[in-house]
Amino acid sequence: MPSNKDSDGGWKTFLWNSETGQFLGRTGGSWAKILLFYLIFYGCLGAIFIGTIQALLFTLDNYKPTYQDRVSPPARAEKSEFSFHKDRMETYLKYTQSLRDFLDLYDDDKQLNQMNYEDCGVISFKRILPVLITVSQRVRRVQRQRRSGQRGGVRMACRFKRSWLGSCSGITDREFGFKEGNPCFIVKLNRIVNFRPRPPSSNNSIPEEAQPKVQPNVIPISCTHKREEDAGKTGDIQYYGIGGGFPLQYYPYYGNKLHPQYLQPLVAIQFVNVTLNEEVRSNARSTGRTLATTRRTASGAASRSSSRSAACHDRPHPHFNNLGKI
Repeated sequence: MPSNKDSDGGWKTFLWNSETGQFLGRTGGSWAKILLFYLIFYGCLGAIFIGTIQALLFTLDNYKPTYQDRVSPPARAEKSEFSFHKDRMETYLKYTQSLRDFLDLYDDDKQLNQMNYEDCGVISFKRILPVLITVSQRVRRVQRQRRSGQRGGVRMACRFKRSWLGSCSGITDREFGFKEGNPCFIVKLNRIVNFRPRPPSSNNSIPEEAQPKVQPNVIPISCTHKREEDAGKTGDIQYYGIGGGFPLQYYPYYGNKLHPQYLQPLVAIQFVNVTLNEEVRSNARSTGRTLATTRRTASGAASRSSSRSAACHDRPHPHFNNLGKI
């Protein structure tokens, strides 16, 4: 019994020793010292961590990337193969709805604010006219920049009228040509802060199919068959937009903080009289002195040139989802 009593009292004594005033083997002063030690220790670690983060943030710019190299195409993209039946709306509804949702940002009624948008040029299929800005617009822009006090102020965005995309604007044809078997596609360059594209230095660097529509202030884009066996299947390819390319007055892009209303210039590509009931593979490519393109990927470092594999049917096709890989 005495031994059991001693063993029963051992842990109780360790928990609280009334004779020495120790709790868990330590006096109040000992506990205070060790808690103070760990408070200082972890406080210093936290201060070092916060200091390194603040030092890193101090080196970063709020308006543009501190370190910026070649911008590659997105690592993950939606499936570029598609097939549709021109007489069955449900087969192309998701494509036309996606185009309508995207072009909603380019509606004229959303670009009426004179403090956010300005006219940077007038559309012409022969040439790009000089930028036309009224004196009152210039005054308002300078006043706004002075009020903001941030890197020259918030930049005004150039207007881009949806109607410039012609039959691919979705204004007159809500089906974007899919109903007639002449599908439309919208092409744009990636947003890169402070990137200034430059047109090709000579016609020798421009693909043959793009040379007839070359303009001095426009980055040309061309679309052609991807493989030799696809030659003749793409039909007539039509381009809509300012000069059928990307006009230079819309660049550079200054970032989301300084350019919150920025609208990227668009090019609409329409395949007219495309071969039906067959897989058609095409490749779109933009050309410029600051756009690098590799033969293996056929995609620019500063722009994305997408390959498309499509099949348009005028009757039910037995291999509706059996499209080849690119």
